[in-house]
Amino acid sequence: MLRGSLLPILFWTGAACFAYFVYNPVVAMALGGLFALSFIMGFELRRKARHSVRCSVYGALGGVLDKYMAGF
Repeated sequence: MLRGSLLPILFWTGAACFAYFVYNPVVAMALGGLFALSFIMGFELRRKARHSVRCSVYGALGGVLDKYMAGF
């Protein structure tokens, strides 16, 4: 796992659980969709830059978590 990435992952999970129980399951799905969309876009950009699949996965996950730490 990426160094220092546990806090952002816990935040995304906690925010989705909070949204599920307080608001509506649809809100939690929208938050999960935002995470997935950001991950997929980062993965595709790295693949177009001719990175390996493994590098693209790690880079996309790191990019999503980095955007969270920067305030999205």
